[in-house]
Amino acid sequence: MSQTDPELLLQELGGWDWDLCRRELPAVLPRLLISFPGGRFGCWVASEDWTEHIRVLRILTEMFLPHISLADLEQTFFSKVLPKTLQLFDNLMYELSSEAKGLTSQNTELCSTVRTLLQASPTMVQLLETLTGCVRYVCTLQECVPLESIRTLPSSVLYVIKNTFTHCKDSESVYCGHLHLISDVLQATFKEAYSLQKQLMELLDMISMDSASTEHNITDMVSVIHTVLEICSVISNMDHALHANTWKFIIKQSLKHHSLLQCHLKHSDILSGLCKDTLLSFRSCLQLAEQMKMSEIQEGTDLRLFQKTVKLCRFFANSLVHYTKEFLSFFADSCSQLHQLFLQIYSKFPPSLYAPEISEVHRDEISRVFLVALDPLINQLLPFSPFMEQVLSEKLDLPPEQQLPQCLVLVTIMDKLSSQPEEVQTLWNTGKSLSLFSALFFSFQQCSGELSFPVCLPEVISTGQPAVPITLYHYVCVHLCSFIASTLPSHFPQLEYALLDAVLGSSMITSLLAMDSWCFLARYGTAELCAHHVVVIAHLIKTWPSDCYQVSALGVLLRRMLFLMAPDHQAKLAHKFPPEEEENLAVWQHISLKALNPDLRKRVACQLCVAGLARCRRWLNSRRAVGELRPVNTALSVLLAAYNFAGDTLEAELQASILGVLGQFWTFLQAKQVSDEPCLQQTLCLLLHLLEFFIQALDVQLIIQVFALQSSLFQLDPPDHVRLAMVDFLSSMGKVFIPQEAQRQVAPQLSCLFASLLADQTWLIHQHALEAFMHFAEETSHEDVVPQCLNSEETKNKVVSFLAKTRQVEETTEARTERMKQERITCSAQFMKMAGELESTGEPLAKRACHPPSEEQYKSAVGTMEGAVEAVKLLLRKGLPPPWLAVKLEALHTAIAILRDSVR
Repeated sequence: MSQTDPELLLQELGGWDWDLCRRELPAVLPRLLISFPGGRFGCWVASEDWTEHIRVLRILTEMFLPHISLADLEQTFFSKVLPKTLQLFDNLMYELSSEAKGLTSQNTELCSTVRTLLQASPTMVQLLETLTGCVRYVCTLQECVPLESIRTLPSSVLYVIKNTFTHCKDSESVYCGHLHLISDVLQATFKEAYSLQKQLMELLDMISMDSASTEHNITDMVSVIHTVLEICSVISNMDHALHANTWKFIIKQSLKHHSLLQCHLKHSDILSGLCKDTLLSFRSCLQLAEQMKMSEIQEGTDLRLFQKTVKLCRFFANSLVHYTKEFLSFFADSCSQLHQLFLQIYSKFPPSLYAPEISEVHRDEISRVFLVALDPLINQLLPFSPFMEQVLSEKLDLPPEQQLPQCLVLVTIMDKLSSQPEEVQTLWNTGKSLSLFSALFFSFQQCSGELSFPVCLPEVISTGQPAVPITLYHYVCVHLCSFIASTLPSHFPQLEYALLDAVLGSSMITSLLAMDSWCFLARYGTAELCAHHVVVIAHLIKTWPSDCYQVSALGVLLRRMLFLMAPDHQAKLAHKFPPEEEENLAVWQHISLKALNPDLRKRVACQLCVAGLARCRRWLNSRRAVGELRPVNTALSVLLAAYNFAGDTLEAELQASILGVLGQFWTFLQAKQVSDEPCLQQTLCLLLHLLEFFIQALDVQLIIQVFALQSSLFQLDPPDHVRLAMVDFLSSMGKVFIPQEAQRQVAPQLSCLFASLLADQTWLIHQHALEAFMHFAEETSHEDVVPQCLNSEETKNKVVSFLAKTRQVEETTEARTERMKQERITCSAQFMKMAGELESTGEPLAKRACHPPSEEQYKSAVGTMEGAVEAVKLLLRKGLPPPWLAVKLEALHTAIAILRDSVR
């Protein structure tokens, strides 16, 4: 065949009709395939030849393809034509990119180069149109198309589509700032590639696969889905509709051929792509909402784009739900992605401190359209053990902006668990490393910034009423209590452990949350459960050293829970911990006697005062060693509790005895010693609080002693808790008439103390001092002392502002948000330090001098042993012991016998 034969053939073919093409197909098709891209058409050297290449391709697809049976398409046509078509496409793309580089050179051929590109682009469009027509024709053959009949077609077309979209996406960099010269033809190229993909997806929907499908068919379909997934990553920011339809195809085909493809698909890649595109769309929503908030424009193009983007978010949420439902078992290694999806969404959405500022209307629309659609995903993940392990992991190490989202995720899970089967509840409530209860308390503790701000969340308080904003603390407490109400009895050990651990923790607000929840449990549960918990807490208080901060927290819990006890259980508690016995004073100092019925309250108050007086007198009549003050402080605390809650029930003679004992303490207290000894500081605070009850019965000499000690101590810069005790005592001085002989000494000290406390830089002391001064000024008969307390203009102005209830200059929301973020860092470091998680970088502490153990240390150690015995008894009641317990108890019995013999 000569060089001109292909040209003559093409000219001759131009006059052939349909029937002639069908008849001559066997003879002409081989000649056309040889000449495409062989001979002159295979040179690929000049862009003007591409039109003839496309002409050959169109003749093949339009004149001869329709005469080939479906069974012969792959072998006869696609396997031979499409590889050469891809070669044509690659060369065309190469020259486009090469010519584009010429646009950067400022030479005389620039205009010619641009014209060449403009001529090339329509050729690309024609190539895409030809492929689209080819795919469209196959769609008309029959309803179900066997994949083996068109094996080469999907992969070839997808290759063209992917590279065309990539070229369009990179056009800004490819054309080096001259994109405007060819933007129209690039847009036409994009649209044609869009049409080609749409047509291919229609064809692939017609593919028939069943259980008898060959391994090659399965591999080919998997390859198709993975290639379309790659296309998704290319077009994610190019066109919303195209992006959504492409993902829709992936999900649809994966579900359609579920049984055949499930073990071959790259589920982690598909899930990762879905999560990534969901987040990208969500962030786009927030950016648009933020722009509209800043520009104060709530309509127009931005609003329509915002609404489309929110709907795209909903589409991705629904896709995640559908895909996860079908392929959850393959997500064991991808749970961190799903967890991070929720965390990142919540971290950028109100009420997060790290969320952009958007209008309430846009926030509600995102929540209503997108977040509601995403919510069922958590329901599907609840039975999945790997997801539970991820969410409840102790090693999450989340950044500050994801601490609140983690807390909200846990609350959401709690809300949903009650409707789950028992095995799912057991999965979460028992956990692998942490239970859901413990994880929530730990997560809540990390939200110091949001709790201090405080952020608010919507909550329906009354049925039928709209949601109202409530603080984060209130929100978590309500949902936690609701969850506790639905907790199965078999999960109470995990609940009780988490509650106790949180109460004893280093975070005060987390401890308070645990107390509120525990009190709800006491009220919601049986009276016997409440009584059991009170006894356990009382035992813990009794056996632990009183200077542990955890004892204070337990004391607050005990005080609150006593109000929830049945009267007969209160009487049993008084019998179990007799108030007349000094060893039980450590328990009773924390109890509010108001919780008891009048008769029991009067009896217990009297017994406590008698026991407390006895302990104080025994110390006062001894060598008054500071090391033995701890039980004395306990006795003083008990006396204070009795006066706080049952002072009106005490007989006059007993009150006189108490005042007499209190007076004896002031005879030996010295400012320097109090300043150096924390134990004496506590004694002083208790004495000051007790004297408030006797303020009008104090003799002149005692008043002089009290003020002399306070004045001397203030010069030594006492700690805050001592200053607060002084403030409270000064507040009560308004009720006292100071005799003439004492005024010269007491009045200057009184005014000096008030002036110093009003100028205190600690906001808490300053605020209490203002309140105390107001009460004193209103009640005192010594009006000449009042102005002496205000020794500076600054103090006067602060007092005047306080009395006038003038609000100070408030910080902006932005400034407050930034301050909360910084405080979070400080709080987190402190919590880690208190939990012993920070390694010390300083020098080792100096060794302390050894002292012989005191009687109280022996009592504390023995009390701990008794508490442990009680704990073992409780465990034995709940179930069978482990086999090793009998051996261990025997060893302990032997050790105790040795100890007993050593003290004889």
